[in-house]
Amino acid sequence: MGLPHPIVGGDFTSPVTPGTGWPDDPADLHTSVARDADDVRRLAATDDLAELDARVSVCSACPRLVTWREDVAVEKRASFADQPYWGRPINGWGDPEPSLLIVGLAPAANGGNRTGRIFTGDPSAEWIFGSLHRTGWASQPTSEHAGDGQRLLDARMVATVRCAPPENKPTPAERDTCAPWIAAELALLPTVRVVVALGAFGWDGAVRSLVAAGAEPPVKRPKFGHGVELVLGDVTLIGCYHPSPHNTYTGRLTRAMTDAVFERARALTD
Repeated sequence: MGLPHPIVGGDFTSPVTPGTGWPDDPADLHTSVARDADDVRRLAATDDLAELDARVSVCSACPRLVTWREDVAVEKRASFADQPYWGRPINGWGDPEPSLLIVGLAPAANGGNRTGRIFTGDPSAEWIFGSLHRTGWASQPTSEHAGDGQRLLDARMVATVRCAPPENKPTPAERDTCAPWIAAELALLPTVRVVVALGAFGWDGAVRSLVAAGAEPPVKRPKFGHGVELVLGDVTLIGCYHPSPHNTYTGRLTRAMTDAVFERARALTD
C-alpha cells in the first residue's frame, strides 16, 4: 500500500515507481536503466537533457547505493513515517540554460532521497536556499519538497554522486561509475559561466567533470577552500564550504560567507 505525497496527494510506493505522477519525475516505465558502469557510459551519451535526467533518475549501477537508498526509503525516519520516499537517484534540476551551476556531494538519506530533489527538506536545504533567494538565484527562500513551487532562476543544481550514500561517503568506485552523468550534463549546458562547488568533494567532482566535458586540465589545481576560484576554459569555479549542520552550527560557514559566494557568481555572470 502506498502513501500520499505531502503536497499533491495520490498514492505512491517507496521507492517511487517511475511515471506514477510524482512532481517533476522525468522518467517513465520505458526509460532505459543503467545497471553497471558500462551502461552508465553508454546511456550518458545523449544530446537530450530531459532524456539524460530521466536516465539518471532510474540508474541502478551501484549495488551498495541502490540497497542503501531503498532500505532508507522503506524504513524511513520516524518523523517522516507518514510520507512516501523517492528512494531513487536525483537528477539535476533548475534552468535548462543556466549561467550558474551548483555542484554538491550527494543527496541526503532523509532529504533529497525522500523528496526527490537535491538540497530539499533538511537543514542544509534551508541554509542554501535562503542564500540563493537572498542573492536572486531562487524564487523562494525554502525548498521543502518536489512540487512546492520552488524555482531556480538562471541556475541549476546537481550532485556529483546521484544516490544517497551510507554515512555520506561514496566509494571511489561509486564516484567513478557515476561520473559520466555529470560530465554529460555539463556538456549539455554550454551557457554555464560559473560553477559553485559545495565542499571538497564537490570541488573535486566539478574539476573532473569540467575537464571531462572538454575544458583544458589545470596546470596546477588549487586546493579547495571557501572563496577559492579556478578558471577552466570559459567557466569560473568557486569553492564554498558545504552547508552541513556541522559547518553552519559551528560558525565555520556563516550566512554572510554563503551570500558572498553567490554574489560573486552574480558579478561574474552579469
